[in-house]
Amino acid sequence: MKICIIAEGSYPYITGGVSSWIHSLVTSLPEHEFVILAIGAEEKQRGAFKYRLPANIVEVKEIFLNSYLNEAKPRRDRLRLTPAEHEALGSLLGGGTAVDWPGLFDLLRSGRVASAVQFLMSREFFRVLSRRCQEDYEHVPFTEMYWTVRSMMLPLLLTIREDIPRADLYHSVSTGYAGVIGALAKHLYGKPFLLTEHGIYSREREEEIIKADWVQGYFKDLWIQYFYRLSEAAYTMTDQVITLFGRNRDIEIEIGCDERKISIIPNGVNVSDYAEVAGAPPEGGPLRLGAIVRIVPIKDIKTMIQSFALVKRELPESELYILGPWEENEEYYRECLELAQTLQVQDIVFTGEVNVREYLKMLDIILLSSISEGMPLAVLEAMAAGKPCVTTNVGSCRELLLGSGDQHGPAGIVVPVMHYDQMASAIIRLGRSRELREQMGRSGLKRAETHYTKEQFIEGYRECYLNYEEGRSWQASALS
Repeated sequence: MKICIIAEGSYPYITGGVSSWIHSLVTSLPEHEFVILAIGAEEKQRGAFKYRLPANIVEVKEIFLNSYLNEAKPRRDRLRLTPAEHEALGSLLGGGTAVDWPGLFDLLRSGRVASAVQFLMSREFFRVLSRRCQEDYEHVPFTEMYWTVRSMMLPLLLTIREDIPRADLYHSVSTGYAGVIGALAKHLYGKPFLLTEHGIYSREREEEIIKADWVQGYFKDLWIQYFYRLSEAAYTMTDQVITLFGRNRDIEIEIGCDERKISIIPNGVNVSDYAEVAGAPPEGGPLRLGAIVRIVPIKDIKTMIQSFALVKRELPESELYILGPWEENEEYYRECLELAQTLQVQDIVFTGEVNVREYLKMLDIILLSSISEGMPLAVLEAMAAGKPCVTTNVGSCRELLLGSGDQHGPAGIVVPVMHYDQMASAIIRLGRSRELREQMGRSGLKRAETHYTKEQFIEGYRECYLNYEEGRSWQASALS
């Protein structure tokens, strides 16, 4: 079976997290062919893959959200919309009705629309936008509204107008633009569409927009509604939604996904890969803390640095190793370096991208300070290596570290998001007790061996894909 994996802002351009998940899934299922439909931010990423692609990836289709820069100049405006198309476009911009996604797909891919830029300069689009202004933004200058909506919609229009590779099954690993592409493929080709949600995309975008200073306060709600509309496309048109843990399932239902579509397949880790680095390091050295993480704002490295500054006051021999790439957001990386310098905290090492297992053996505690997560691979790796964790209360971290009805005991300590003082207290508590660290490390290893193995993860998806393959075979035999 040929499966099209649709990924936004991840594989194969960056490592870790969802990218590692995709690579593990594809390499573990050689019986299938895969097409990767990769949505990147900028054309300069083209071909800059961080992975050696396995042989069963037969095609990589790249879409870049800034490709409108290459579009031809708008031609004469002859576009006319039907009342239904007006309604569909208005609902995408926050109108009260559900979005008619099939109708929008047909309109935006038709020969009536010459380009994304031409569409946004058309008289008909101005009519739709004027009506939205009159309804909810009558005190906002129209030009300000127009440029806001233009920046919002250009990436969506570009993705919808792209050629979509043919496959037997489409599998998006998030909602957002990737989810819209999955819904589009279902509409164009009538093939099954599967969605896996690691984190809740729309909630993550909402958190970012609330904190963002590049969005005017009166437009924040417009942006937030827009991302929920994108999720609506995926939830409405997907055949099945797979999530990683129970709390994610509850949130998906809350924001509009049909609960009958949702099943749970947790992530997994190959525990045997970590046997050589498992357990506490030898006694006598400094307390070494580690974070397996990309240096980006959603991982909230600044909170980690602030907590480490407090730890150093109580445990001055401690060290912090931040293991992960920083190139994705160089400005944020510089801000983290400046914060450490301002706080005059020593012994923080940014390693860049490294082989994590080479460092795990010497680490005593693994940290995660994220604002949002799904089921973080970093925590699973720590558990497989028998290392205790201190994490924020995001995603499945509480379930991973404290269990969900099992008898393995706590594998770490969970603290509130952005509370660097509570994170520091948890690190100090663990740092002062080798016995507690070893006990929690053993608990994490047992839980990983029982509930979160790579074999369980892969078999879950193998069975899922097989169900669709058998359905396709049954349909073919019925037709013949």
